[in-house]
Amino acid sequence: MASNPPARCCTIGVKHEGETTGKNITVAGKHAAYLATPPADKNHEGAGILFLPDVLGIWENSKLMADQFAVNGYTTLLLDTFNGDALTLNRPENFDFFAWLTKGTGGNNPHTKEAVDPIVLAGIKTLKEEYGIKKLGAVGYCFGAKYVVRHYKDGIEVGFLAHPSFVDEDELAGIEGPLSIAAAETDSIFPAEKRHKSEEILKETGKPYQINLYSGVEHGFAVRGDITQKVEKYAKEQAFLQAVTWFDSYLL
Repeated sequence: MASNPPARCCTIGVKHEGETTGKNITVAGKHAAYLATPPADKNHEGAGILFLPDVLGIWENSKLMADQFAVNGYTTLLLDTFNGDALTLNRPENFDFFAWLTKGTGGNNPHTKEAVDPIVLAGIKTLKEEYGIKKLGAVGYCFGAKYVVRHYKDGIEVGFLAHPSFVDEDELAGIEGPLSIAAAETDSIFPAEKRHKSEEILKETGKPYQINLYSGVEHGFAVRGDITQKVEKYAKEQAFLQAVTWFDSYLL
């Protein structure tokens, strides 16, 4: 595996403040989503981003990030890949993460690839058919990273991952386009040995790739970092700019 499975650290972090500007929609008549659209004078018409979130799903931080991708010209669809069963911030020490992944809350709402893949496919279809997206990029944070990597074959052209989890080596080896990764210095899910293995795999793909390592931060920094702390604020903002610059360079 190119990155380890999610764990409690995937819920730890800080809620950010701000006014969201997108709108809540439904994809395929049943999947919750949040759509952020660019201003008319900055619209990269025909270019869009599928936003596959961490285990907290659609919440304040991810909405604000989707809005910022839109401000940078990209129609952005933030997708609930958890069928209404995303986690809340800062789960207790005794939280059974594996049970949630395999069975979901209540035991009948799993978050396995068999459950998540159809939701991602529905998001891709919606962007292409309903919003006229012809050039599709995707961002994946933590849990969402796996599904960016898995769905290049289904129309994703350019990808960006931050502190990825659950990515299998064969999935990473199968990417069909450019991929950028933002990594944390301290990360048990994507530690140095997994990062270095990912470098080897990406080199073999022959596709453009980038891995940036941010010092002084931990897993989750790109979404849930404490922006009152200078180091975390810098890393979060730079990781976002890394994504935007990557799309500007390889998607447009």
